[in-house]
Amino acid sequence: MNNGPMSQDVKPKVNNKYVVIEDRVHKIHTVVVHRFRMGDVDDPDLYAGGPLLEWQASEMGAWIMERAVETPEWHRQLNQLQYHIDYAVVAKLKDVDYTWWQLKWGLDKQVN
Repeated sequence: MNNGPMSQDVKPKVNNKYVVIEDRVHKIHTVVVHRFRMGDVDDPDLYAGGPLLEWQASEMGAWIMERAVETPEWHRQLNQLQYHIDYAVVAKLKDVDYTWWQLKWGLDKQVN
C-alpha cells in the first residue's frame, strides 16, 4: 500500500462489505474516485504528487477525504501499449455517502 501525499490522519482498515458505524449497519462501497495519467518522466510517483494534491484540494477531493471510511489509497499501473502510467485513487464509502457522491458527481467507477 502506498499512500504518498494522501497520507493524513490514518483511518482504520475496513475489510468487510458491511460495517457498524454509530449503531447503524452500512454497506461499504470501494470506488475509484479519481484517475489520471502520467507521461514518461524520471520519477512518476514524484510528479504524480502535484495532480494528487490538486485533486485533494478540489471540492470532490476534500469531500472524499473527509467522508471516506478509511484513508484513500492511490495505485499505479504501467500502460505498455501507450507508454504512460495510469494512476487511480480508491476510496471506501458508506452507502449513504456513496449515493450522495453518485448524485453530485455521477461517476460510477465501483471496484466491487
